[in-house]
Amino acid sequence: MKRKLITCILAAIITLISAVPTAAASEQQLADSAQGAVLMERTTGKVLYYKSAHEKLPMASTTKIMTCILAIENGQLDEVIEVDDAAYAIEGSSIYLKKNERISVRDLLYGLMLASGNDAAVALACHVGGSVEGFAEIMNKKAKSIGCMNTNFVTPNGLHDDAHYTTAYDLGLIACYAMGNETFREVVGTTYYKSETGEITRTWKNKNKILWQYEGGNGVKTGYTMRAGKCLVFSAMRDSMEVVGVVLNDPNMFNDAKSMLDYGLDNFSMAKVLSAGEVIARARVFNGRKNVLALELKDNIMIPVSNDEYANLIPRIITADAINAPVTKGEVLGTLEIWEEDKLLVKSDLVAAQDIDAVSFEYFWNRVIKRFVA
Repeated sequence: MKRKLITCILAAIITLISAVPTAAASEQQLADSAQGAVLMERTTGKVLYYKSAHEKLPMASTTKIMTCILAIENGQLDEVIEVDDAAYAIEGSSIYLKKNERISVRDLLYGLMLASGNDAAVALACHVGGSVEGFAEIMNKKAKSIGCMNTNFVTPNGLHDDAHYTTAYDLGLIACYAMGNETFREVVGTTYYKSETGEITRTWKNKNKILWQYEGGNGVKTGYTMRAGKCLVFSAMRDSMEVVGVVLNDPNMFNDAKSMLDYGLDNFSMAKVLSAGEVIARARVFNGRKNVLALELKDNIMIPVSNDEYANLIPRIITADAINAPVTKGEVLGTLEIWEEDKLLVKSDLVAAQDIDAVSFEYFWNRVIKRFVA
């Protein structure tokens, strides 16, 4: 009975979602200069455009996106730390940390993402992971949890190593994940920053021109080495839609980024295909005063859509094998997932639409009395 009830509602969902038009990703000529490129809608990770998106490539300082989000998730922003000796006199771009200098994690994050400090990256890596090698293990574990299958981190800053690589697609996944964190968004969206700790006051200007040159631009990180070429991870938001893009080894990276953003924001928009509060399934309840419970969506289901093609979206409902009373309205009892082929686009909790009390001996006794009285 439980399976039949869920199947009936699933059929209605499939009919509704299949009527929503959306464009498939295609290798259009948007990033002519890039060796690898991708454009994604941030909340779903849906690919809107790609070019050699799964080719393994070095990524230079865009590596620091992962360094930054891990430092945020595993540290205290206002904690003042002593700079590890390993972070002193690192080659390449630097914020010129001094030996044994004491500086806050917050200031290091801004030095990392605005000034692209390679020394700041090592300082944060040693603080979080104990060493560069220990931090690389954390980076790789996190990458796999996000869904990156063709990425390997060796350094926290992106200085060249043949074993240090990613793909445009994997780096897009990392950036989409990181941009879901409000602290990360604040850091990468900042144009100028003045440090508040450390031996000297430092002022940094963000190297990412997208923040100035593109309306709605809000992130995320530039990168360059001789081996990797010019690399850029970028993002912008218009109305309710946010897109994240990547170009790797691209001498024309800012212009290509703007063209990709135009394509994504001009041709796609977010559509609400299901609303919070809609009843999605009904499940059997055991030992309750009612034996059937409606499960409703906790959040709206939003996906990026276009007028070009129709989506092939598949909903999946996941609930416990048995739901036992008592049940409280709003209690999370399942999940609705929306898939496009083999990729999970979005999911929302399914919650109880009402309270259901458990059956007690007193309840049964009262029912028996009522029968005899009647």
